[in-house]
Amino acid sequence: MTANIFNFTISATDGAARRGTVSTAHGDIRTPAFMPVGTAATVKGMTPEAVRETGADILLGNTYHLMLRPGAERVGRLGGLHKFMNWERPILTDSGGFQVMSLNELRKIDENGVTFKSHIDGQRFELTPERSMEIQNHLDATITMAFDECTPYPADHETAATSMRRSMRWAKRSSEAFEARQGYGLFGIVQGSTYEDLRLESVNALTDIGFDGYAIGGLAVGEGQEAMFSTLEVTTPAMLADKPRYLMGVGKPDDLVGAVMRGVDMFDCVLPTRSGRNAQAFTRFGTVNMRNARHADDDRPLDELCECPACRNYSRAYLHHLFKAKEILGATLLTWHNLQYYQDIMRGMRAAIEEGSLASYALDFFAAQENGDIPPL
Repeated sequence: MTANIFNFTISATDGAARRGTVSTAHGDIRTPAFMPVGTAATVKGMTPEAVRETGADILLGNTYHLMLRPGAERVGRLGGLHKFMNWERPILTDSGGFQVMSLNELRKIDENGVTFKSHIDGQRFELTPERSMEIQNHLDATITMAFDECTPYPADHETAATSMRRSMRWAKRSSEAFEARQGYGLFGIVQGSTYEDLRLESVNALTDIGFDGYAIGGLAVGEGQEAMFSTLEVTTPAMLADKPRYLMGVGKPDDLVGAVMRGVDMFDCVLPTRSGRNAQAFTRFGTVNMRNARHADDDRPLDELCECPACRNYSRAYLHHLFKAKEILGATLLTWHNLQYYQDIMRGMRAAIEEGSLASYALDFFAAQENGDIPPL
């Protein structure tokens, strides 16, 4: 088999969890995988080299933001997103649907697509399934996402059904407009809010069209973890077993563990980077606020088992000082730590699935989280 054919292989399973590899034109993605978010062609506060050091195989970019600035055609002329941002490994681009839907008064939706005003300068744009495919092609996305409507939550059954069925029609148009290339893939997006019948209808519609992978959209939008997990328990068993499954916009560390145990392979979320910029650190012992005065005289590392620069080289007292002094280095170090921690979780789950010990891994993970942070000095 040619090395850069887009392909998904599963090497081990443990319950519903899968250990696999997505092979692409830009390298392999080890799953379960977490994708750091590089919305505007950068992971905020990090160099691409630093992101790679954490263990990330793939980044996420965004169609909506990049079409507005610097412009998809410009990125294409400059050699594509990989060259533009100095990340030669896989990149997945969100279709822009979620961002456009969140504009509320700035957008109008119809069967053709969405017209909207830029949040930057008010300029009018139209985004359709065909235009979304064109933009993602200019960006040279390794994995392109079908254009969809992100159903708001809460939504009654009729609203959710209308939204989902429009997304399925857009998915077919996205598939027809996608320019197939060796080593590149197109993912469809399952919608249907928290309604079991609509999720299954969406899965069947996307399967009939045929995609290289399947995402689960419209979750982590306010429904709560219990409802999200219940929806996954209905949805993932109905999805093709030989294709990667991607849960969009998720999530907290315990969300990742719970979703992998329910058959999800790929994730993205702004939480580790956004939290890092706001003095919130994710650790084996839960979330730690580095602005708290308890850290001011603490010469211990944030997490003694973590190999990131923040934990290897600096104390809690120094990290606390950086945030109190509003120094940029604090945001960089804590972002690095959070991304490292998320990749450590992925590494841990991959190893546990291979060993058939994911249940034990999860028990230890949740127990450590419940114990809380180490006692103050």
